[in-house]
Amino acid sequence: MLPLDIAFWVMAAVGVATALAVVMEKDIFRAALFLVVSFLVVAGIFVLLNAEFLAMVQVLVYVGAISILIIFAIMLTRNAHEGNPFNSFQLPALVLSTMMLAAIAFVAVNTEWHDWDQLGLQVLPGDSGEVFSATEQGIKNVFGNTTQVIARLLMRDFVLPMEAASVVLLAAVIGALALVRENEGEA
Repeated sequence: MLPLDIAFWVMAAVGVATALAVVMEKDIFRAALFLVVSFLVVAGIFVLLNAEFLAMVQVLVYVGAISILIIFAIMLTRNAHEGNPFNSFQLPALVLSTMMLAAIAFVAVNTEWHDWDQLGLQVLPGDSGEVFSATEQGIKNVFGNTTQVIARLLMRDFVLPMEAASVVLLAAVIGALALVRENEGEA
């Protein structure tokens, strides 16, 4: 077994364990900390997939910004250490989750999966001097210049949706702070 395989399986086990801990933990602050570890594991798996740009975005956006925002919201919440009371939705949620897991497993087992070799595509790293089809050349360009392709998509082709998403996130943060400030005035 290769060291990369061992690293993947270790990260996968840690990722599954921390994801389960996020859901099962009664203390919401500890659940948020497990969520941070889960985000870091996803970034590590991106590194193993040679998607360094996505790994850095994962660390900056999710581990940095989103996790801090969640922990900030938990700290502003009263009685966060008490956790949520039990309710009557546990059994329906368990049934629904089991049905969804069965559906996902059914689709995964019954899907005819193709890899590059089965599709007749040959993707080689570097420039081998061979003539490639348009599809093969596109795949080679994307996997060879991941950062440039993503940057071009985000900063040229999809700049308006990116700016709209940032404005929506800013409005959500301002709205949350306004709601907290109103609740402080009532107490």
